[in-house]
Amino acid sequence: MTLKLGVPSKGRLMEKTFDWFAARGITLTRTGSDREYAGAVEGIEGVALVLLSAGEIPRELAAGRLHMGVTGTDLVHERLPIWEHQVEEVEAMGFGHADLVIAVPNAWVDVDTLGDLDSVAAQFRAHHGHRLRIATKYHRLVREALRDAGVADYALVDSQGATEGTVANETAEAIADITSSGETLRANHLKILSDGLILRSEATLWRSRKAEWGRAEDASLATILKRLG
Repeated sequence: MTLKLGVPSKGRLMEKTFDWFAARGITLTRTGSDREYAGAVEGIEGVALVLLSAGEIPRELAAGRLHMGVTGTDLVHERLPIWEHQVEEVEAMGFGHADLVIAVPNAWVDVDTLGDLDSVAAQFRAHHGHRLRIATKYHRLVREALRDAGVADYALVDSQGATEGTVANETAEAIADITSSGETLRANHLKILSDGLILRSEATLWRSRKAEWGRAEDASLATILKRLG
């Protein structure tokens, strides 16, 4: 058997993941053309590299088809219900930092907290005849955060594109999205609520609790953990 390690298949997240492992004596390389998702591992025995999108890795870890994987905290918490029973955090990797936040238009000068948002949501429905819309890709996390804050009168609108533009496009009144610097929010005349931070995310190495772990996989895991210090 071979320990299967899932890594993002392209972009800066892949590059930084490769660099992170290289600094620990494990060389990951992408083989073939850009259209091929094949890779190789050097510097450690019994490990196979699987290149996937970051969004697919939580699912594959939970299904046990990957033994370990690199993906964001936000994707694991959003896509895996009771994630602690399916995966275990091995180590935060120190890059890919982003915050999942709730943001509203700058013009809403009297809205600074989730409590304010709850008041506005109730008034909005009475005035417009439909619930205040919040555009997001993170339905589970946003719904839980709003429930805990006592915000009830809203509707989540699925956004798989440029979420920050939905307010300007009048397809939503507020958003909940990932931000690293806040520059895109500011460019779209949005502000983060003072208590609107839902989750701090970063690239993280995870171990699957659902994969089959034999002696060979355990030995490879022990070597990886030793390299991590």
